[in-house]
Amino acid sequence: MIGSDKQAIEAPSAERAQRIIARCRELALVTEVPGETTRTFLASAMHRVHALVGSWMRAAGMSMYEDAAGNLRGVLAAADPDAPRLVIGSHLDTVANAGAFDGVLGVVLGVALVEEMVREARAAAVAAKSLPFAIEVIGFSEEEGVRFAKPFLGSLAVIGQLDADTLARTDASGVSVADAIRNFGLEPAELPEALLDDSSFGYLEFHIEQGPVLEDEGEALGIVDAIAGQTRMEFIFTGQANHAGTTPMGSLRRDALAAAAQWIGEVERYANDCAGLVATVGKVESSSRAGNVIAGKFVATLDVRHPLDEVRRASVAHFIDNAKDAGRKRGTTVDYTTSIDQLAVPMCSDLSALLRAAASRTTLREPPYITSGAGHDAMIIARRIPAAILFLRSPGGLSHHPDESVLPGDVEAALATGVEFLRTLRDDRAMLGRIAGRALRRKRENLHA
Repeated sequence: MIGSDKQAIEAPSAERAQRIIARCRELALVTEVPGETTRTFLASAMHRVHALVGSWMRAAGMSMYEDAAGNLRGVLAAADPDAPRLVIGSHLDTVANAGAFDGVLGVVLGVALVEEMVREARAAAVAAKSLPFAIEVIGFSEEEGVRFAKPFLGSLAVIGQLDADTLARTDASGVSVADAIRNFGLEPAELPEALLDDSSFGYLEFHIEQGPVLEDEGEALGIVDAIAGQTRMEFIFTGQANHAGTTPMGSLRRDALAAAAQWIGEVERYANDCAGLVATVGKVESSSRAGNVIAGKFVATLDVRHPLDEVRRASVAHFIDNAKDAGRKRGTTVDYTTSIDQLAVPMCSDLSALLRAAASRTTLREPPYITSGAGHDAMIIARRIPAAILFLRSPGGLSHHPDESVLPGDVEAALATGVEFLRTLRDDRAMLGRIAGRALRRKRENLHA
């Protein structure tokens, strides 16, 4: 595969999608667990990933380096060293026993976009550095949160929020994040140098949808309008364990499971009736270990997501009230704790509109706006610079699964959309100036906030 990289940017467009898919599948063979695709934060297998992706970056004309958080970064410079910079990225780590495309596809597509821009420049007999903006492609070292039970270590580093508490976190073997960085051959003291370049004006991420919506609607691509806010909770219903045969039905029973079951049914009913809301009781545990014992205690998790925080919070309040009401009716007490209360993250309307227009011109079909129920690196980067995400349809709705796949036509549509997006920024200097200027003003406002 590597031997063909020098010819990659000369390949005809009909082969582009297949080359991208082949690269993703080649990376899927690089794993720390034989027989499956598993890559966690800075495990030794990531060296091989960096070697492969780095070779593609260099062949595309980019300079390449690893920052202190283990992010792989390739930069195609502009002629003007003070030119604004567009960042394209996604993550290179995986969940356990993953598929070949979650995260990785966004990085490989980013490299392919640079290849296309360089190819066009060569065809026009001009220097690749004639672009009025630089392009940086980042393969984030960690997004999934598998090794240290905390996600987004890579993107947090580039916005300067990989703090001391996070660096001190340990994995199952007692290795800290800071030690993992050192073991990989990097130096935590150099993390300040990992910050996004001050000239960065926007972030673009390509990602599989990880759900069934686009496929259900017959759409290849979708524009993410927001990453949903999320609440995660645990509810404990406490009643009284007793003999199932000798305790009459009705008020003499204090059945924790029955109270929880009533509440679970209301969670589903309410979520079905509230547009855009998803609410899931994903994990349950009963104290009863026998079929002839009334459950004295029942524990259930709740995951609530919505693109509007006020709707999500109102839903959570309703679920709490309903749980208490179910408990009162069945003589049980209800306690609850919140582990995550994460705000929704809207994507940049300017970049999203530009991306949608590019998709419409290249595919002759206007892609729908879609809310992401899952978190992405874009939600972290959006704290510093405007961000946009293009979703590709997930066949069968599968993700985080070995059978995860993409359709070649969808990959080609995504690449063509990205190329058109870059051409628009290249050719419309006024638009580039407006978008970059707004991003700079926003960064200044954040600094003074």
